[in-house]
Amino acid sequence: MILKLGSKGEEVKVLQFILGVVADGIFGPLTDQAVRVFQFRNSLHVDGVVGPKTQALLGSITTDLEEKENVLVDINIRRNHLPSSEYFTEKTEKHWLFLHHTAGWHNPYQTINIWAKDRIGKIATEFVIGGQSVKGGDNKFDGDIVQAFPDGCYAWHLGACSRDTHKKSVGIEICNFGSIKNGKTYAGVVADQSQVVELDKTFRGNKFWHKYSDKQLEATKELILYIANRDSIDPTKGLVELIHTKGADAFDHYDPYKVDTNKGLWSHTNVRKDKVDVFPQQELIDMLLSL
Repeated sequence: MILKLGSKGEEVKVLQFILGVVADGIFGPLTDQAVRVFQFRNSLHVDGVVGPKTQALLGSITTDLEEKENVLVDINIRRNHLPSSEYFTEKTEKHWLFLHHTAGWHNPYQTINIWAKDRIGKIATEFVIGGQSVKGGDNKFDGDIVQAFPDGCYAWHLGACSRDTHKKSVGIEICNFGSIKNGKTYAGVVADQSQVVELDKTFRGNKFWHKYSDKQLEATKELILYIANRDSIDPTKGLVELIHTKGADAFDHYDPYKVDTNKGLWSHTNVRKDKVDVFPQQELIDMLLSL
């Protein structure tokens, strides 16, 4: 089996995931360039053709995806890119992945559009995951994954880490209202009771929270694995390691220096005492431990 410019199919998708480019199953110019870079770095003949020698170093290209741990080819990423003035177009290698939530409504497109119109600078995350309306009755965006700017670019999203961590990290926003007090969100909206979760103990002063939906958690896991593959980030390092030793208290662990010096997956709460995103819902903990 030889793959080259113009090839299509599942084998191409697997190749693209191995190379860390968008896996659309079409061997186009970007895939060709990624193959050539791989060949150059491994002292192979640089022709963009994935033949036996290139495959030997890449690993066997197969459509039997069950043999390839954590390779996802069906992830659906929609794009609603910000104006280029709203993010940094410089492309950087990535070493960290941070989980946030927007403390806002359920529409990920609306979240990005608000970022585009605000006047507070280049503040955004690369991805936003839609949710359920906290009022109930609207699940249209639940689990939708939307990209806010192109692969490799970045924007400010942490506030407390080093500049290098900002530049070399990827952020995921999960649409969520955060803490629920007296049955209402911070915006005074009465929350649908089916979307309210009570934690075993308070987290940063609150016990009741707007629940992450099953579709959100499924999409978050898919996206974490996609980013881990694309950017060579180990999602089992960082927060997941802390969960093994601290349980839910891992989300309350505040240590920007530890985060700056330990690459992997973290929560915004690990670098900001004043933040509550994300919170330790049990289903979220279970998902992270399954990575």
